[in-house]
Amino acid sequence: MLEAFLVSTATVAVAEMGDKTQLLAILLAARFRQPMAVIAGIFAATVLNHALAAILGTLIARWVSPDTLRWLLAAGFFATAIWALIPDKQDEGPVAGGKWGAFLATTLAFFVVEMGDKTQIATIALAARFEAPVAVTLGTTAGMLLANVPAVIFADRLLKILPLKLLRFVAAGIFAALGVATLAAG
Repeated sequence: MLEAFLVSTATVAVAEMGDKTQLLAILLAARFRQPMAVIAGIFAATVLNHALAAILGTLIARWVSPDTLRWLLAAGFFATAIWALIPDKQDEGPVAGGKWGAFLATTLAFFVVEMGDKTQIATIALAARFEAPVAVTLGTTAGMLLANVPAVIFADRLLKILPLKLLRFVAAGIFAALGVATLAAG
């Protein structure tokens, strides 16, 4: 359980750097100027989205043979490694409306933007690998918060100092290493 939590936290924290949801967090923080409401919205959306993904991953692990699962997981990690190298565009995703407030706008925007995102796919793969949906959900949520809370708090300054290209390469390396570890475990 602890390994599932720690690997999930580290994987998502690094993968989230420079991701479209991190850019969305910066935009929402700048727009609403209510950092606690934006952070709470990120938390709510991530718990719901990643819990559903972790449950799906655990079910997949039960439906396929261990050998097939190992190859599927490795392929998923390698695909996510390649995906991590592709920069996200700041204009992707829904535009949050101010009339609903910072919390609701952030929750809805994050939930929708996370659908099919590399961190959601990673959550499915991690849950399938560890078969610990609660630990994976808590870990991926912690990783999402580790990456996005500073982005919300330091939104303006952060974009000027983070080498997003380097962070994408680090995230790709982590996913590739998970793919290799998955294949080696078989």
